[in-house]
Amino acid sequence: MAEVVGVRFKEVGKVYYFDPDGHTLKKGDRVIVETARGVECGEIAMDNRDVNDEEIVKPLKKLLRIATEDDLKKVEENKEKEKKAFEICEKKILKHKIDMKLVDIEYTFDNSKILFYFTADGRVDFRELVKDLASVFHTRIELRQIGVRDESKMLGGIGICGRPFCCGSFLGDFQPVTVKMAKEQGLSLNPTKISGTCGRLMCCLKYEQDAYEHLLRITPKVGAIVETPEGRGRVVDVNLLRGNLKVQLDRRADAAPATFNRKEVKLIKDKKIQVEKEELDALKNIE
Repeated sequence: MAEVVGVRFKEVGKVYYFDPDGHTLKKGDRVIVETARGVECGEIAMDNRDVNDEEIVKPLKKLLRIATEDDLKKVEENKEKEKKAFEICEKKILKHKIDMKLVDIEYTFDNSKILFYFTADGRVDFRELVKDLASVFHTRIELRQIGVRDESKMLGGIGICGRPFCCGSFLGDFQPVTVKMAKEQGLSLNPTKISGTCGRLMCCLKYEQDAYEHLLRITPKVGAIVETPEGRGRVVDVNLLRGNLKVQLDRRADAAPATFNRKEVKLIKDKKIQVEKEELDALKNIE
């Protein structure tokens, strides 16, 4: 076991463990730590606690100090520098005629490096741009190409549900989301219905997936053969949440399907939920 604190460097970023070095800290405290990219100012997201050694990426770096008024002032100064650097970089991109979109700029706390985040279709040659920026800012320059999900997380916005983006408000890491999840949850495989503002599958498809997987294990699927109180039949429709099945009875093939609860039927032969190749091809750009 080791005592750690969790430090976050962005409002909704990943939490990293550090050795508190004897300090007792609480959420919201600002601290100065050394990271792989230099000295940074972060915020305590998890107060002092003991965690198992397996959860720690060693070596565990120590806290340098609790942020002072001068440190916080420097953070604000860096934010102002980032605004000016953004304008300069956009002009340089136009000058070099590079097909890329600048998304965000980040100064490291000690100003030893400036990171420029951008999106682009495919790879771009930005070597001349880096040289040009280095001659202006006289420090290390790093350009990072990011995906559309990362862009949405950085810029924020309002989703189709009317709430702020999950990725920009509370999701620390992106979870894998697949078209199969949408199909298992009975959603229409219409790109406009299951994709977010970023154009990729909505992150919220992951939230209830465990519950749906459990229900799918205990509920016959469409196409399954079941034995009902009124005889054998084939499932033609399923309401997973209510547990209700519409069954086309073999002895009443021309009649309307009868409705039963999953507890009333016995499964004879189940079916699998599969995403057809045509469906995957139609949705390949949003997965």
